[in-house]
Amino acid sequence: MAWSSGKDCAWALHSVRQSGELEIVGLLTTISDSFQRISMHGVREALLEAQATALGLPLHSVHIPTPCPDEVYSDLMRVSLAQAKTEGVTSVIFGDLFLEDVRAYREARLREVDMTACFPLWKTDTATLARQMIKGGLQAIITCVDLNQAPREIIGRAYDEALLASLPNSVDPCGENGEFHSFVWGGPMFPRPIDVETGEVVERDGFVFLDLLPRDSAAAP
Repeated sequence: MAWSSGKDCAWALHSVRQSGELEIVGLLTTISDSFQRISMHGVREALLEAQATALGLPLHSVHIPTPCPDEVYSDLMRVSLAQAKTEGVTSVIFGDLFLEDVRAYREARLREVDMTACFPLWKTDTATLARQMIKGGLQAIITCVDLNQAPREIIGRAYDEALLASLPNSVDPCGENGEFHSFVWGGPMFPRPIDVETGEVVERDGFVFLDLLPRDSAAAP
C-alpha cells in the first residue's frame, strides 16, 4: 500500500480490506532525509510508525533527498519495489482519484519491475467520497496547505462537514489537486486512534505546515 499518512490512502486501504480482493502486506512511504518527515505531508516519521503499528503492517520507508530529482526518486523506488517483488508482492495500491498523468506515471514505474497498480477509489466523485469518508468515521487533520490553491485558515482543522462547507469552489473536496494534505489519526481502518497533539505552524516555499507530535512526547527537531 502506497502510504502518505493521509485520508485517501487510508480509505483506499479500508476499502480493499473490506472487499477482500487483495491482501495488504505492508506500507510503502517516502521520507525526506533532510527533515525525517513524510514528503509533502510534513508528518513526523514517529507518527507514520504509530499508524503502521496500529494497522498491524510492516513499514517500508524509502529515504529520498530534498530536493529529489525524478531520476533519483525513480531509481530509489525501483530498488525498493524490486525487493518487494522478490518477497512475493505483485501489486501496489494507491489512493489516487482522478489525475490521469499521475496514474500513468505510477503504472509505468511499476511495469519496470513487472508489477501492477491498483486504484480502488479511481473516478469516485470526490464530493461524494469526502462525505462517505466522514460519515464512515474517518478522523483526519489538515497538516499542509498550498497557499496558491487553498486558504491558510484550514491548516489544523478537522476534515469534517464544516471544513467541506468552508472550502472555496475552486478547491477539490479531497484536495486531489494538491490543495491540502492530511494526517489520519482515527477511523474504521484503525483498531485504536493515534494519540497526537498539535505543534507549531510554519510557512515554507508557498506552503504552510502544521507540526503534529505524538502526545506526551518531547518535540524533536
